[in-house]
Amino acid sequence: MKRLYSLHTLIFAILLGCSSDTNDTKSPANVTLNFSHYWDDTPVTNADFNDLKFTNAKADVLSIERLRYLISDIEFTKTNGQSIVLEDYHLIDLSNQSSLSHTPAGKIETGTYRNVSFTFGLRNEKNTSSIYPDLNAASWNVPNMLGGGYHFMQFDGKFINNIGQAQGFNYHAIRAVDNPGDAPTFPKNTFFKVNLGEITVGGNLELSIAMNIAEWFKNPHTWDLNVYNQMLMPNSTAQIMIHENGKNVFTLENIN
Repeated sequence: MKRLYSLHTLIFAILLGCSSDTNDTKSPANVTLNFSHYWDDTPVTNADFNDLKFTNAKADVLSIERLRYLISDIEFTKTNGQSIVLEDYHLIDLSNQSSLSHTPAGKIETGTYRNVSFTFGLRNEKNTSSIYPDLNAASWNVPNMLGGGYHFMQFDGKFINNIGQAQGFNYHAIRAVDNPGDAPTFPKNTFFKVNLGEITVGGNLELSIAMNIAEWFKNPHTWDLNVYNQMLMPNSTAQIMIHENGKNVFTLENIN
């Protein structure tokens, strides 16, 4: 009997070992997003600020003095259509090197995903003033007369206007608003999803994402800074144009 018991124990141990070998025992993976910035093919850092060295599609010569923007809701869509959403947000500031990399608190399962995306700005239900202390501290709020909530982007600089003088511009993105005041209305959602495509996750993941700053002025609207330069936040036409141009700005550069 003792010998039979030992044989049964041995068979059970072998089966258990085989079962363990066939299961996916990998731990959930961390995700890190690294953001880089270009003017078409030329890298841009804060060392390039305050220099009238860039030319947009309208042939306006301009400088960059500030560039910061908000991303949220990193989403991994499985091949069966189910999604994992890392409900997080992050303010990227080109003048702050540490802000160019972001690792959300949540993790994802390993496997193949048919699409990875993030939201530029905040979805309407999350775009509520005073609920994000760090954004409040960064003076990221939108006035209540414009609907409250938060900016999606602040892009400031100077350009040479059509009479040859340097003039400031404030290319700020918010939720498009009409009728500023006590009862503003919202003609169109201006947050947007950035799709990065299919990705296979085998372990901790780093995504390198590039912003082509020149695209904000390029496609589908050739931006004329002599027409649209300041007071763009209460201008719903300008906000919708910014929204439409922004859909061509981001690309997935590399996967590690």
